[in-house]
Amino acid sequence: MASGSERQIGSASTLARSLLDLCRSRKLTIATAESCTGGLVAGALTDVPGSSDVIDRGFVTYSNDAKRAMLGVEASTLATFGAVSKETATQMAVGALERAGVDLAVSITGIAGPGGAVPGKPVGLVHFAVAARDGRITHRECRFGAIGRSAVRQRSVVEALRMLMEMARGPQQPKPKRAAVSRIRPRVTRTARRHAAKARRPRG
Repeated sequence: MASGSERQIGSASTLARSLLDLCRSRKLTIATAESCTGGLVAGALTDVPGSSDVIDRGFVTYSNDAKRAMLGVEASTLATFGAVSKETATQMAVGALERAGVDLAVSITGIAGPGGAVPGKPVGLVHFAVAARDGRITHRECRFGAIGRSAVRQRSVVEALRMLMEMARGPQQPKPKRAAVSRIRPRVTRTARRHAAKARRPRG
């Protein structure tokens, strides 16, 4: 029977293939910006043969200095919110998108453990962000708990791939309001008939 980590690895492999197929069909390119996962998302994607037509590059920005220098994360953001935060994850994703010139960029920053926890930020806390060329940005916070460093990292890979898949599918198109259309047509038809009847009425 497969262990939890083996299932996560299998899930990541399946997701990576599906994501690459989707991006290939839509002619989308991807960059990654990783901290706690240390390049595992880029690794999962580039494990798939032929991924070079979708994957452009990956940034492994483990230190705060690297986040500032390579991705343009503002020093004030890191000082105010910390490396593991929505704000930093968002700036990482946007920075990767702009520097790579791709269509989609994902970022991951978190506390894989076993150390590194601070008040309000426990082991297993991970922030994700995905930025798209069309201006869409999504953020997600996951609290995986103290499940072990490897498990936190593997689950983070799966979550990042899922978020990329959601963004690659594009925004949901609103459904047309059929009821409003059907209400308009009868009024137009009745009006036309009334005019036609008046035209046929004999004059006395």
